[in-house]
Amino acid sequence: MSDKVLIIEDEPTLARLVSYNLSQEGYETDVVGNGAEGLHKAIHEPYAIIFLDIMLPGMNGFEVLQKLRQHEVKTPVIILTARNAEEEVVQGLKLGADDYITKPFGVAELLARASAVLRRSRNEDNAKVKSTSDDKVIVYGDLQIYPEKYEVLLNDQWISLRPKEFEVLLYLAERPGVVITRDDLMNVVWGFDYIGGQRTVDVHVSSLRKRLELNQQTVQIESIRGVGYKLILNRKNSSSGR
Repeated sequence: MSDKVLIIEDEPTLARLVSYNLSQEGYETDVVGNGAEGLHKAIHEPYAIIFLDIMLPGMNGFEVLQKLRQHEVKTPVIILTARNAEEEVVQGLKLGADDYITKPFGVAELLARASAVLRRSRNEDNAKVKSTSDDKVIVYGDLQIYPEKYEVLLNDQWISLRPKEFEVLLYLAERPGVVITRDDLMNVVWGFDYIGGQRTVDVHVSSLRKRLELNQQTVQIESIRGVGYKLILNRKNSSSGR
């Protein structure tokens, strides 16, 4: 059975272009031209991916995305945004979007991002919270995190982390493949009252990356320029093959 994709885009030419190229790649597509109809279909029908334009008539893309997440629809969403509209990207990611494409975009980028989002969505099955008689453990690939003990095991090796490094890694691992903004990391790990800048987040992520690299980097923290970070599996180095 092919993956079903919902395209919410009011510009007919672009909607047809996206639908055609996804169909050629084997996806089944539905196209709607306004936010209200798109929201209804996304809530009541199963989709593998939703492509969501921001500038829609009536209900805009931000409203659609917010209502989808409020209804606990977890379908991956790729927002379609104007080039250089960084504020749209940041707002969309904060509301729960999984990725974004800036217009105009090429066919190769469209297909690559669709494939990547699907892969990340399925990889999330590897991130599970397990309970034993004594401990809770978060597992993602070869990474195991024990939140109550502030301990991390990667490739059967214990990693020594500073408390804030641990908290950054924990927050990312609880949301694998999802882009987390610097502001979100700052607020969750350091608190809303912290007076330091986002550079603090970058420094801790850089240090955390180095510690992960010492363990063959089977998981890695990927930077999304101008936005934030996400935790992904590095399949080239993953011994588990998951």
